Amino acid sequence: MGTFRIGVLASGRGSDFQSLVDAARAGTLDAEIATLVCNLPGAPVIARAESAGIPVAVIDHRGKTREQFETEVVAVLKEKAVDLVVFAGFMRLVTATLLGPYRGRVINIHPSLLPAFPGAHAHEDVLKYGAKVSGCTIHFVDESTDGGPILLQKAVEVLDGDTVETLSARVLAWEHRLLPLAVKLLAGGRVKVEGRGVAIDWSGIERVPLASGPDSP
Repeated sequence: MGTFRIGVLASGRGSDFQSLVDAARAGTLDAEIATLVCNLPGAPVIARAESAGIPVAVIDHRGKTREQFETEVVAVLKEKAVDLVVFAGFMRLVTATLLGPYRGRVINIHPSLLPAFPGAHAHEDVLKYGAKVSGCTIHFVDESTDGGPILLQKAVEVLDGDTVETLSARVLAWEHRLLPLAVKLLAGGRVKVEGRGVAIDWSGIERVPLASGPDSP
């Protein structure tokens, strides 16, 4: 069996991408980062990938239909023989053009406990609603908005006086733990999806507890 290869799609700072790079360097990812695809020229994540020696494809989505953009992305992923597609701060909805060739092999990390607070402004929505618990979710991607089957979740307490920035920082610390773990589980063939149910074989792997207090990991 060959090396499990992942393609990462990202649009911004790249801290979740960096967590994958760090895990790969530490030998705990059990996968190779075959490529980074970024849809925004100049995004900081590009420099992170270049510093790590990871091939980068910058494919600007602007001025293209979703299908045109995704066709170019899929061409890169196929060229790099990617087994799993990881959205790490990738701020685009996708269609069957991308999902078709990789159905069931695309995951995303979202900064709330789905199905609560989907969309691009999760932390703001959590605070406006007055929720006492938030967190992060890793889920399989389908054509819905943050609606695919859930792989991993981590609850994080919302504290009195929290701002978007303080809540985001605590949730992000857990994102950086869960995303490499999700890749490791998938690379090891430990995940089975049946409908919306996702079963995980945790044998020999430390399981992250669901609940979390105010402290970062």
